[in-house]
Order: sequence, then structure tokens, then C-alpha cells
Amino acid sequence: MILAAVYDTWAQLGNPTPEAPPVSDKILQLVRYFTWFVLLAGICAIIYAGGRFAWEKWTGGGLESPKMVAGAMIGGIVATSAGTIMNAVIG
Repeated sequence: MILAAVYDTWAQLGNPTPEAPPVSDKILQLVRYFTWFVLLAGICAIIYAGGRFAWEKWTGGGLESPKMVAGAMIGGIVATSAGTIMNAVIG
């Protein structure tokens, strides 16, 4: 009896159409700006690590910068594929 009442109530709700929140365009613009900033920061990190790598090779110091280059490249891959990863997780 209770199950039938719940089913009748659920059937009356229908299938609502998704609607964007009122400020979603501003949020999406902020996300686009943040994505641009992350990509710019990654490019700057790779350029800095490449310059440091050249300096370390020239002066004969220890090679720490290849780790920086690898970290910047992995961070860039994760940053650029974040949308795809979230779509796969959320479904």
C-alpha cells in the first residue's frame, strides 16, 4: 500500500528537463580563465626548467631539473585532461 503511494507520487513528478543555474555563464567563464592560467603556468614551468637544465649542464652542477620538466609535463597532461577525467568519473 505504501509502495503504491510512493510509486504514484513518483510517477506524477515526471521527467524534469535540466536547467542551468542563473550564474552558470559567469562560473564557466571563470573556469575558462582558470584553465588558461593553468596552461600558461605549465608552459612557464617547462621553459624555466629547460633553462635551469641548460644552466646545470653548462656549470656542471647536479641535474635536478629533469625532474622539474617531467613534473611540469605530467601536471600539464592532468590539467588539460581534467575535463575528460571528470566526464568519465561523473558519467
